[in-house]
Amino acid sequence: MYINLKNKIKSKQAKISIIGLGYVGLPIFLEFLKNGFYVIGIDRDIKKIKLLRKGISYIDHINTDLLNKNKKNFECTNKFSEIRNADIIIICLPTPIKKNNSPEMKYLKSSVVSLRNNLKKGQALILESTTYPGTTEEIYEPILKKSGFKIGRDFFLIYSPEREDPGNKKFNIKNTVKVISGKTKNCKNIAYYIYSSICKKIHKVSNIRTAEMTKLYENIFRSINIGLANEMKVILEKFNINIYEVINAAKSKPFGFMPFYPGPGLGGHCIPIDPFILSWKARKLGINTQFIKLSGIINRSMPKRVFKKTRAALNINNIKKKKVLVLGVSYKKDIDDIRESPALEIIKIFRDKKFIVDYSDPYFKKIPKMRNYKINLTNKKLTSLLLKKYSAVILVTDHAKFNYNFIYKNSKIIIDTRGKFKDSPKVYRA
Repeated sequence: MYINLKNKIKSKQAKISIIGLGYVGLPIFLEFLKNGFYVIGIDRDIKKIKLLRKGISYIDHINTDLLNKNKKNFECTNKFSEIRNADIIIICLPTPIKKNNSPEMKYLKSSVVSLRNNLKKGQALILESTTYPGTTEEIYEPILKKSGFKIGRDFFLIYSPEREDPGNKKFNIKNTVKVISGKTKNCKNIAYYIYSSICKKIHKVSNIRTAEMTKLYENIFRSINIGLANEMKVILEKFNINIYEVINAAKSKPFGFMPFYPGPGLGGHCIPIDPFILSWKARKLGINTQFIKLSGIINRSMPKRVFKKTRAALNINNIKKKKVLVLGVSYKKDIDDIRESPALEIIKIFRDKKFIVDYSDPYFKKIPKMRNYKINLTNKKLTSLLLKKYSAVILVTDHAKFNYNFIYKNSKIIIDTRGKFKDSPKVYRA
């Protein structure tokens, strides 16, 4: 089985199945297709399937022109059973967290049961979903073993954490180092052959738990350092010091410093979530993750700070009208991804305080339905007349498409959470 699959991969005869065609799965789908493999995309969202069949991308920064040129080399379906036709199955499903900050594992569990029911000898199973160390061995392995197949001989169990950075034009799947591991030596080797066909550099780690932890550590590192930047922002305000000027000065040092910037809170499907996945697992082992807890408290407090700063600015300027415009609702600049965006919480807070809230974002005609938010707003096109209608304009996401000089000129008060505006009597940092 091992030799046969190895030869299939090297000759690009192996069929690749991608389960979950979101911000992680779709780029992988396209990368394998670009490199000459036949790819089977599987997603339960039939709207995505129909668009991909037409060669249309539902993610703004991802170009799908490749689909129209390779119609014979891919298929998209919502039928899970199609994995039977694949040699390599890559799972790119999200790992959400519950209200108590524990990971919601039911989607991954149901997926692995379906995998087992459709498993055939000679297949490689790869998990890319972010999860706690031990997930693959504690959840996947016992279920898959019930198939009667032996890992490393009959099929190959692999973990490789995704490292997608939506909207990043410098780094992509090909030039980002790929971390891999597998349950056995054969599993690791198969993982190497698979990913070296689409990635320039591969980094092998000794076991699956280490690979699982790698992704968590990367995002915990970012969460803690962003939490530090947010705390410094609050402290330095009392000293009348511009945090952005401090950071820019500090990063002039060619060693020993890495810049992280403050903001209105954390967004995306990784940084706000991944640290709590590890915290949950650590608590089960009797370990208190103090840094993670503290950074979580700081970062989650930022949307409330935005409200307090706005209210204070209105009071200073004796403005009674409760009407604000939020600039940017995606979780980071220049992408159409709203997952866990702090803008959603900011809008909710202002609404709860009886403010009229609108938004402007070139990437969203309408704010979609979210699991924890029912906002139901449509995009406002920026004009001078529009900006002048609001008591305050709140910059949440610093899209390059915004004309900041125009916004500054036509706004009464600006609440700047991203450091885009110069110091001015009508600019307030938050």
